Order: sequence, then C-alpha cells, then structure tokens
Amino acid sequence: MTVHRSVLDAVGGTPLIQLNRITAGLAAAVHVKVEFANPGGSVKDRAALAMVREAERLGHLQPGGVIVEGSSGNTGVGLAMVAAQHGHRAIVVVPDTIAREKVALLRAYGAEVVQTIGKLPREHPEHVNNLARRIAAETPGGWHANQYDNPANPRVHELTTGPEIWEQTDGRVTHLVAGIGTGGTISGTGRYLKQHGVTVVGADPVTSVYSGGDGSPYFVESIGHYLHPSTVDDVWPESFDRGVIDRFERIADRESLAVARRLAREEGLLVGGSAGTAVAAALRVAAELGPEHVVVAILPDSGRSYLSKYFDDDWMTQLGFLDAPDGPFVRDAVQEHGLAVAHAGQSLAAVLDVHSDGLVAVVTPRDSDTPTRSAPEVIGVVEPAALRALVAADPHRSDDDVTAHAGPAPVAVGAGENLAAAKARLAGDVPVLVLVDGRAVTVVARNALEQVPVASR
Repeated sequence: MTVHRSVLDAVGGTPLIQLNRITAGLAAAVHVKVEFANPGGSVKDRAALAMVREAERLGHLQPGGVIVEGSSGNTGVGLAMVAAQHGHRAIVVVPDTIAREKVALLRAYGAEVVQTIGKLPREHPEHVNNLARRIAAETPGGWHANQYDNPANPRVHELTTGPEIWEQTDGRVTHLVAGIGTGGTISGTGRYLKQHGVTVVGADPVTSVYSGGDGSPYFVESIGHYLHPSTVDDVWPESFDRGVIDRFERIADRESLAVARRLAREEGLLVGGSAGTAVAAALRVAAELGPEHVVVAILPDSGRSYLSKYFDDDWMTQLGFLDAPDGPFVRDAVQEHGLAVAHAGQSLAAVLDVHSDGLVAVVTPRDSDTPTRSAPEVIGVVEPAALRALVAADPHRSDDDVTAHAGPAPVAVGAGENLAAAKARLAGDVPVLVLVDGRAVTVVARNALEQVPVASR
C-alpha cells in the first residue's frame, strides 16, 4: 500500500479508460484520460501545483503569502487546495457566469471569492484577469498565478500528462484530442506526444475565436476563447502554443452537452461540458480511422460541478437545448420568423430606416453574419412604433442611441419548453426571447404565447 505524504502527492497519475458503449460501430479505440480523478477534481490541479512550486522556488511567493488568480473555477480550486497545504491564503476572481457549484467549492477550500462581470472587454479594469492582477499588486504578499501566461502551466503537462498517456497506451496512441482554455493542457501534452508522431486535435466551441469563430458567447465553461466586441487588442494566452495543433474539430454546445450527458448514462462517467466537447471531437476523429488507431481524449473535470446546469433538465430546456417531456411547446405557438435586431450605439433614425413594426432586439454589436444571437448579447427590446412616435414629437431625438430607449433584457424561454410552464414563469406583459441552443431565434410579446398552438388547431 502506498501512503502519500499529503494530498498533493496524489496529483497526476490519473487513469486512462476505454469507452465502450458510446463508441459502438467505430473501428478505432477511444480512450479517455479522466482528470477529475485528481484530488481537487480537475486537470488544473497539475498546473496549480506546478505554478505554486515554481513561484516558491523563485521567491515570488513567500511563506504565508497570498495566491491570487482569475479563474473560471477549476484552477482556482486547485490553487486553493495547494494554498491550504502550503499555508498560503487564496483569493480567486471568477466571472459571474460560472456554475454555482464552483463558487461553493472555492469557499469550501477556504478561498476568498471575488465575482465580476463575465462578459467584459479585455481592457476593462473589472475584467477577470485585470482585477486579479490588481488585487495581487495591492495585497501584501500577493502573487498573481497568471495561468494564461505562466510557462509552468504547459510545462507540467509536457513532463507528466504526455508521458503518462504514452506509457498507459504502450506507445499505441495515434491521436490526442483536448479542449483549449488557457492552452496549457493541449500545448504541453501535445508537444510531448508529437515527438512520437501523434496527431493533435483541438476540440473547440463553434463560436470560439481559437478555431475561427466569431467570438460570441457559448455555454460550455472553461474552454474556448470568447471575444467581447469592444476588445481592442485580442491577446491570446502565452500558455497556448498554436503550432502544436494539427487540426480543429468545432463542436456546437448542443453536441457537447448531449455527449456529456450520454457519458454519464452510457459509460458511467460524470463529466463537465468541456469533456463532452473533447469526446464529441474524438468520436468524429475515430470515425475516420481504422482499428490500428488509438484516440485519447482528455476529460478536464467532473460533472459534479455542473449539476445545476448541464445535468438539470429545466436549465437545458429553458435555454433550448432539450425538449420538455410533453407539449404543446413554445414553438407550437410561436413560429420562428427571424430575429429583428438593432445594434447598441445605432441612432433611432438608423433603426427606423430598417424596422417598421413588431419587436426589435437590441444586441451587442458584433461583426457576424449568423442569423441568430447568443442570448447573453441581447440587452433589451424596442418597439419601432414607439420610437417613431418619440421622434415625431421631438425630431432631435432621431440621433439618440437606441440603447437609451430599450427596455430591460427580455425573459428567455426555450423553443422546446412546455408552453404552460413557460407562461407560468412570465410575470406581466414582458417581451419574450425564444431560444434554440442558447441562441435567440425570435422575440415576441407575451400575448403571442396565449395563442392557440398551431399543432392544436
């Protein structure tokens, strides 16, 4: 029996597990590296421990110091775990978009949690990373871990994760599939395995900038690269070595979340959404290969951190990722007729030149030709008839920013949500945003949901 001197000795050495049921019909083998087996519950334990040890070695983090980091949760948890063992404090800045389970985990480890708005331009002083950097500078004994640019992040994967996969497959691995957040995991692991001729595949959300998306919001946490439209200089992490990746597989949220749920129910693996992204990509890759190939996907974390999101049927249904068990559904009453949009910053005159009636969603400006908008980017609703009356009464108002006249963000309902359940959630005569896969397909008045469903006529 091996007895570890501390919990930190249990970091790394995670199992490699063969998938069996979800891979039915595939000739190539698909194995998964279950990084949720790390004591802190994610692949980020490796980077957290490596970064702290290196900072202590260099004298950047003194005994009894304060570790500060901006994180979507997992790195923060790893750092809080290491801090508890090494006698440091931990302050973790998190976006307000992360699952509440992660915030609870951070606090359970004794970390101080600072929440900030998740969708901010990179240059904004309250942006997650800027706020963390400032807190570290202003805190006596503070040290900013800076996982995005810290070389210890990818290095630990080159030294541990890559060699582990090579040894566990007896050198038979031919393809590595991993998501990209900071880029540390895929860069370090991929750098080692490419020395042995392994093909490295990046699994990325469809709208992530990494693989050529428009940068709009997506719902899988801890993966990809969101780009706020007002960001001036889109700087990518230094931890991400783009040259390591041979190809990308772009995976939509629906597919990622469906695969994550299948892994729990068909393989007994309860994993997060980014693990679903990686396995979805691995299945695509394996479908192209013969029996001589072995595909390894890295599963970053556990689904226990997302029980209130990806494994909650109500959350999934209200965002349009699932259909309710029975109808009639919202889409039976509301026919998709396209989303009329006005960009924040447009003048009333410009909006009225395009729209004459109905309801118009005011959205964050984005250079995109997609016909829908991610729900977080819909910031309000206007009625052209009301704007026209306003301008007729005072022509000078035609130059007003449309945002100043937009009502609050509309209430979102899923297209596959039970119609009665959706109506029960609405209070008053509010605009209703109808979602499919987290993206707005139309905006209607509440009374539209009172109509006799088309399917029932």
